[in-house]
Order: sequence, then C-alpha cells, then structure tokens
Amino acid sequence: MDLKQLLFNKVGRLRSGWRVLIFTVLYFVVLFILTTGARVLYAISIRVAPTRNIHNYSRDLIFRCVLLAGALITGYICARWLERLPWRSLGLWFHARWLRHFLIGSAIGIASLALAAGIAAVGGGLSFSLSGREVLGGVVQTLILTAILFVVAALAEEAMFRGYPLQTMSRAGLPIIGVLFTSVWFASIHMGNPNFKAGLPILNLIIAGIWFSAAFLRGRSLWYPLGLHWAWNWALGSLFGLPVSGMSRLAPYPVLRGFDLGPAWLTGGSYGIEGGVACTIALTISTIFVWFLPLVTPTEEMVRLTSQENPNPPVDTKEAQPVPIV
Repeated sequence: MDLKQLLFNKVGRLRSGWRVLIFTVLYFVVLFILTTGARVLYAISIRVAPTRNIHNYSRDLIFRCVLLAGALITGYICARWLERLPWRSLGLWFHARWLRHFLIGSAIGIASLALAAGIAAVGGGLSFSLSGREVLGGVVQTLILTAILFVVAALAEEAMFRGYPLQTMSRAGLPIIGVLFTSVWFASIHMGNPNFKAGLPILNLIIAGIWFSAAFLRGRSLWYPLGLHWAWNWALGSLFGLPVSGMSRLAPYPVLRGFDLGPAWLTGGSYGIEGGVACTIALTISTIFVWFLPLVTPTEEMVRLTSQENPNPPVDTKEAQPVPIV
C-alpha cells in the first residue's frame, strides 16, 4: 500500500481513521479556546460583581454547554471540510419524526433504569423512601433543573461520540469498529468520576456506549440516543435518588431516596448502580430491545447521509439501508 492509499480511500476522501483523528485533535483545540473564553468571562464577572457567586448548578450547566458547543463546532467543521456534508448530517436537526425518536428514547431510558433499580431492590440491595411533603417545592425544582442539565450533558456526549466519529466510520462501512471504538472512548472519559473502580463500571459504560450506538444506527440521528441517555441519568438521580456515575450532589431533592444495602457487586456501591450487575443486566436487555424492535425509523435522507462514503449524489435508498452491528 503506497502513501496515497494509506491516506485516501477509493473515492478520493481521507480515510475514516484519519478523519476521526483530526476530529479528536481539533475538538481539544476548540475546547481549549471555548474554555479560555469562558474563564475570561468569569474573571470579568468577578470584577464587575465580586460578591456574587456562581451556583454549582450554573457552573455545571456552563461546563456542559462548553462541551456541547465544542463537539458540535468540531463536528460541523469536519463534516463540511473533510466530507462536504451539511449541518443536518450530524443528526441534530428537526427532521421528520424527530420528536417521536426523542420521546420513545426517553421512555425506554426511564424504563431501563427502573428495571436496573428493580433488579437491585428484588435482590435486597436497594431500598427506597418517598421524599416528604415538606420538600415538595425542592423536588419540583430538582426535577425541572436537572432535566435541563441532563439533556445538555447527554447531548454533549452524544455529539462527541455518536456524532461525527461514529457517523464518519459508518459512512466508511465500518459501523462495528465505530461502535466499539466510540464505546470504549465513552467509557474512558468517565474513569475520573468520583468513586470509580475498575471492573463492572467499565463494562457497564462500554455496554451503555453500545446501547446508545444501537439507537443511533436505528434512527440515524442523535434524537433517539439522546432520549435514552438523558432520561437514564434523570431517572437515576432525580427520580430514584441514586448516584449518577459516582456523583451524588446533582439532584438534591429526588422523588425517592435510594439506600444502598449492598452487596456492591449488585448495586455498584459508592459509585452507584452503574457499577453493579443489576445495571449490566438492564442495559443488556435494553440494548437487545432497542436493536431488534424497530420502534423508530430513519428518514431516507439520514440513511443516505450516514451510510454512504460519498452521500451527495442521489442514491437508491434500498441500497443505503443501515449496516447491522450484530
């Protein structure tokens, strides 16, 4: 294989591995610029109003917005520059049935978390109590504010992993490699979370990445995996009162308060249910459910934009069906 073949594919485009590498490097450059800008604005705000502190929630939301902006800006630059594709190729636009994709994903996300919690509870590892009436206002506020935070946080991660990286590898005819690569990458960024331990948490994060990827390949846009992702986290922290990937301060007044009775292999211990066998079982069942039950269908344009190495010319939609990952 000569240098040209190493760099370019048969249609004359940079190979998908190089495209993903460019996305990764450019993402960190863009993120550095955006983070620096946010810090400058924060420093200015401190000078203007030195007695006013930014609430932890606002800090978290700003941080997630920066991550989201970085992923979308980088994805768009790569799609446009490397593949001459429009913004909508990233799967974050209001295509036909987008709301259906999002709502179905949200329902499955909540149900999947409820299944995990139910397995742990039946096994004697979790118990729950209902928050009292005296904190009803706090519960309502928590449900609303965390819904916003979890949607932004989930969208940032979906745009980073199931956005351009998975999509460009799918266009190259490498969906399985794309799913595995982005799922391992997705798991790796959570390894610095509080109370993280090697073992089941890594396995569950990889399965979660495959779960979200299966949803993307089914719907060919980010709405379906976004629904799964945000709703799982929201149900975990705000409905069931359990740690979200090791973080327990995100939902101060949940609907239920969860109590971990152990063993840790079942419930995940201090990391939360995402580190236990109950989560492994629930995610595996839900991944099979998402993949084999065609609850959502992609538009013809999104199939074309995410299945062809050169999707701009008109193609026969029968020849551009999603490539199976199993």
